Amino acid sequence: MKNHLDDNRPIFLQIKEQLEDSIINDSIKAGERVPSTNEFAAFYKINPATAAKGINELVAEEILFKRRGVGMFVTDNAKEILIEKRKQTFYENFILPLREEAKKLRISEKDLMRMMEGEHDYEN
Repeated sequence: MKNHLDDNRPIFLQIKEQLEDSIINDSIKAGERVPSTNEFAAFYKINPATAAKGINELVAEEILFKRRGVGMFVTDNAKEILIEKRKQTFYENFILPLREEAKKLRISEKDLMRMMEGEHDYEN
């Protein structure tokens, strides 16, 4: 867990993203237990309901599942679901705006690819 939270973003989203990142980078693997809402609440000194909101979103997205009386655990396909979701977000937030800006600047697809590959020799 991160040592601190950002005051400029909703806490429940930060907790959700921390868990997502931990699953994607294999810090938490499929079938493993994740920290409880009370553990998050104690660590960050927040209301357990705030932590629960982030965790419940991951349950709704089938990233986590609950074992009654034991805790929350990572589903078998959580990593794949998260990677696909992040790829889509990456495409929408970065690739589409990049292509639109390149179009405005009359940068050809070929030159854009050269730029992406780190080549600096492109036509003006």
